[in-house]
Amino acid sequence: MKKFLLGAVVGYVLGAKAGRGRYEQIVRTYRKVVDHPAVQGAAGIARAKVGERVGERVPFRRTGPVEDHD
Repeated sequence: MKKFLLGAVVGYVLGAKAGRGRYEQIVRTYRKVVDHPAVQGAAGIARAKVGERVGERVPFRRTGPVEDHD
């Protein structure tokens, strides 16, 4: 637990120093990757394989785009 908290604090400090512009760049890159058809296809295959392993359908729903809360 201590390592997790230390990681969270370090991440927060580095993120705060990077500023809003870097945050926006990371969010844009994340959205491009997540919305890429190849990633969507791989995620579908992974969900199906997990569903086979657990013996039931694994629900997945995307709640929507990440919103900006200023």
